[in-house]
Amino acid sequence: MTYRINVHPHVRKFLSSQDLETKNRLVEGLRKLENDPLGNDIKKLKGTKGRQDLYRLRIGDYRAIFAIEDDMVYVLEIITREHGYKWL
Repeated sequence: MTYRINVHPHVRKFLSSQDLETKNRLVEGLRKLENDPLGNDIKKLKGTKGRQDLYRLRIGDYRAIFAIEDDMVYVLEIITREHGYKWL
């Protein structure tokens, strides 16, 4: 099953602010979600009770936070490893 990727405007802005090498690495990582959004380097985030299940994809020093709904993957945020998950 192929999933469609929907990227939040905030994430698009973040990607456009990155250098070309970092941007390409992040986009390539997000493209892997099309085929298997629950594959390697993906973990379900804890502490999201009462809310939609959220997952994280590790892409080097970055973490992509996303949700899965039917055949859509919604990329909600890309954060650096140092930033942490306090915004949840």
